[in-house]
Amino acid sequence: MNKKELFDAFDGFSQNLMVTLAEIEAMKKQVQSLVEENTILRLENTKLRERLSHLEHETVAKNPSKQRKDHLEGIYDEGFHICNFFYGQRRENDEECMFCRELLDRK
Repeated sequence: MNKKELFDAFDGFSQNLMVTLAEIEAMKKQVQSLVEENTILRLENTKLRERLSHLEHETVAKNPSKQRKDHLEGIYDEGFHICNFFYGQRRENDEECMFCRELLDRK
């Protein structure tokens, strides 16, 4: 290789390095932007989860009758009476009780 060819090779190599460096800088900016967006989304997600938890807690606190009804349904589904006449007694053959059903069907 003579001096001119060597100089041309170094010049080409230098230009390739400059192009690669520009690409790396662009990728670096893009990664930085993604990291910032990710951080913002994580914070927003945390706040939304806290808000959802708070709303769920308020809903449970405001609607205890729903919980009571669900509890009574669970007892009834396990085969026990929930009506005033036979409360706590096992339903024979898990047959329906019209008094229990009346309680469950109330709004």
